[in-house]
Amino acid sequence: MNCVNPFLRCLVLVSCLLAFRNANAQQIRVAAAADLKFALDELGAQFEKQTGRRINVGYGSSGNFFAQIQNGAPFDLLLSADIEYPRKLEAAGLGEPGTLYEYAVGRIVIWMPADARADLAKLGWKALLESGVERIAIANPEHAPYGRAAVAALRNAGIYDQVRRRLVYGENIAQAAQFVASGSAQAGILALSLAVSSPMREGKRWEIPANMHEPIEQGAIILKSAKDKEGARAFLTFLKSEAGRKILESYGFTLPASAGASAPSQ
Repeated sequence: MNCVNPFLRCLVLVSCLLAFRNANAQQIRVAAAADLKFALDELGAQFEKQTGRRINVGYGSSGNFFAQIQNGAPFDLLLSADIEYPRKLEAAGLGEPGTLYEYAVGRIVIWMPADARADLAKLGWKALLESGVERIAIANPEHAPYGRAAVAALRNAGIYDQVRRRLVYGENIAQAAQFVASGSAQAGILALSLAVSSPMREGKRWEIPANMHEPIEQGAIILKSAKDKEGARAFLTFLKSEAGRKILESYGFTLPASAGASAPSQ
């Protein structure tokens, strides 16, 4: 009996490991722009409730994901904050034909903690020039679309040269938001989708006019190397559904007409 028990324990352990591996294999692997963090958490929960399928999401900057996918990163689906990256993947033959589409347009805001002294609603851009604002967090414009939009808006507002030495760069827009929320920066130019989320909605925010930067057109594409193309297609179909669109809208995203188009071709 003592000889059998170790064998049984080993058998049970192997069975558990195989079950865990199979469970992971059934998850749809999504590379998602960091501005989608809270919206996609809700979308994923609703999708699982409706279909029984789960998404396994990695959040980061769209530019970094683009580079990783070019080098063979194992994702099924890319949800980029810049539609140009999915377009480039499609042109390079790395995207599944017929699956590229624009799912949303992002917005940016100036965000400050609730206890900030500046009257952000009244001052707008001038709030960034206040003496107490020593650091302003934005996403790194080299690979994050929200960072590029922030720089463009600052230039169009005519204050970029005045604040550029105060800018601190997050690896992505979520890290930039963390800088402000933690007090490492006194203000940030952030995604509206993060500013309206439950951890940040009590702060002060001022919406930057959309005409002060190029539209933040966000695009999705299923990858040619996807192991679960069926699951990725199912999630894109859900993203285009009325329920999916309502969740995106609730996080401040504007929905282009194309976001309501038919589902990706099979």
